Amino acid sequence: MSRTVAIIPARLESSRLPNKALVDILGLPMIVHVFKRCLLAKSLDAVYVATDNNKIREVVEQYGGKVIMTSVEHQTGTDRVAEAAQDIDADIVVNVQGDEALVNPEYIDKAVDSLIRSSEADVAILVNPFNKRNSPSDIKVVLNKRDEIMYLSRADIPSDARVSNPKMLKAYHIVPFRKDFLLKYAKWKKTELEQIEFNEYLRILEKGYKIQAVRVESDAVSVDTQSDLDYVIKRMKEDK
Repeated sequence: MSRTVAIIPARLESSRLPNKALVDILGLPMIVHVFKRCLLAKSLDAVYVATDNNKIREVVEQYGGKVIMTSVEHQTGTDRVAEAAQDIDADIVVNVQGDEALVNPEYIDKAVDSLIRSSEADVAILVNPFNKRNSPSDIKVVLNKRDEIMYLSRADIPSDARVSNPKMLKAYHIVPFRKDFLLKYAKWKKTELEQIEFNEYLRILEKGYKIQAVRVESDAVSVDTQSDLDYVIKRMKEDK
């Protein structure tokens, strides 16, 4: 039986939404919504928040959460998760972004189950249908016939140059890793496409490894801007 934990990377600095991790959503800080939803996932044996900020630590602990303090040097959430995972007893580590305030616990379970059942992939990620064009803050993906990630981009893929409004998929950042692969991956230098697209998962593809995609139907968004926050607050009022 695999031991599975979620680690939620969180930092306070955000260029587009100040103090993002601690913004209020219907009476609770955003990071608290995320870790409490993770606690509802049946596949997780433990949930941790990984941060370099004492304000976040104090808030999470105030609400009964577990916190691992990490370096201030990390440029990506995945690197922060990898540092936090080093001393944790786990076979699978799920990176749940700290701005996924509407994360569905059942979808965490689906992502974990997909990785457990895969004989070839060391990483899985959720993807969902998406139709907003020219939105560089959203990571779009294309898949092969085995639902493995072929590429991730901030541009609209596939192209609409010859086909009007082709269907798109967006990465939904719930990402389970096999722990041994996560620790290996975190030591690799940034790759060329990763730096162009500013997406660390391209490092995995550029090195020739597979990412298994798991399709879900979700209208959840990562909170990057004030308009994202307004949307999440509106959706949260109706969310079961």
